[in-house]
Amino acid sequence: MPPLKLQKLIDEKKIAARVKELGAELDKLASRTPLVLICVLKGSFMFFSDLIRAMETDVHCEFLGVSSYGDETKSSGEIKLTLDLTNSIHGKTVVLVEDIVDTGLTMAYLKNLLAARGPKKILTCALLLKPEALKIKLKLDHVGFEIGKEFVVGYGLDYQGYYRNLPYVAQVTSLN
Repeated sequence: MPPLKLQKLIDEKKIAARVKELGAELDKLASRTPLVLICVLKGSFMFFSDLIRAMETDVHCEFLGVSSYGDETKSSGEIKLTLDLTNSIHGKTVVLVEDIVDTGLTMAYLKNLLAARGPKKILTCALLLKPEALKIKLKLDHVGFEIGKEFVVGYGLDYQGYYRNLPYVAQVTSLN
């Protein structure tokens, strides 16, 4: 695969500062009730690990795998569950941690999937939100950054499985 042409959109320092703030917000919640944080794989793994390290309160961690992009730069709208939770969330307060919310379809699907399992409450936390790309009305509880409709990679976000290792978020300006 030829390298993509990238333009840095959000640098490492801004990401680290905002993740620290989000960790503090979740700490306030965790001081009132125990939390189960659910990492949506694969793209959220870097954000998730930095987020839980930014928290002072111990939390239970779970992992959920979904796929909606395949090898494309836009969500297909078809959501596939690739990995399920290993423990019950019944009666618990959960925070669904996502790398990016663009159409909102994946987040809505996951909220419905988890709601059927009887949690006390479902909260959401996303590193990135593309408000202009939302196809459904969706309110997120915690958002790192709002961006435009551009396709982005880095900090866990990928294109065809590559570019996850970048320590920043970059806009893809050209696919060749």
